[in-house]
Amino acid sequence: MRVLIVEDDPGLSQGMSAYLQAQGMDVEAVDDGVAAQVRLAAGGIDMALIDVGLPGLSGYELVRGIRAGKLPVAVILVTARDALSDRIYGLDLGADDYLAKPFELSELSARMRAVARRVGHLARTELLFGALKMDVEDHLATLAGTPISLTGREWTLLTALVEAGGRTVPKERLVADGSPNAVEVYISRLRPRLEMAGLVIRSVRGFGYRLELRDADAAAQG
Repeated sequence: MRVLIVEDDPGLSQGMSAYLQAQGMDVEAVDDGVAAQVRLAAGGIDMALIDVGLPGLSGYELVRGIRAGKLPVAVILVTARDALSDRIYGLDLGADDYLAKPFELSELSARMRAVARRVGHLARTELLFGALKMDVEDHLATLAGTPISLTGREWTLLTALVEAGGRTVPKERLVADGSPNAVEVYISRLRPRLEMAGLVIRSVRGFGYRLELRDADAAAQG
């Protein structure tokens, strides 16, 4: 799912971006309403997380424009304005949900999943890569038809690698707990399990990791 964060608080914007990227989402961020309007008009955004109090255009104006232009974008308004009248106004304009600050990132993620299910903007419910199949909705993974058990962090890392489709994923995107060493530990746990089914997690020195098929790797070397 491609997400646009429209937030003029740099700290909050960066925190939201890092958290959602660690969950395998493609995230872009802008800090004013005019830039958001331009980006949304260009297309390709599945969900927008929009602050109400923005320079340029307000979040309310952005929602009005999204709905008037019939853009296929799910919208969650994220704002410190938590009065009932504000919530009703935002929802009546066409927002799919309204989240008051301050909030926990885990709640934001849960609300995004709920909105995605409700309005049909969940990008994919099943991820495939070689013999690996991941059911996003039920958090079930199978390797060559055999169920495999994954911890929460293993699931997050593997999802990001699979969604990249063989492209290299920056290590910074995989770090959700602030510890680069932890990523290496989880990668080392995943590698032997995947290699049994012909999948290889390749290290790209100084950058990150990518998921490859062993047959393709052997063909490239030959």
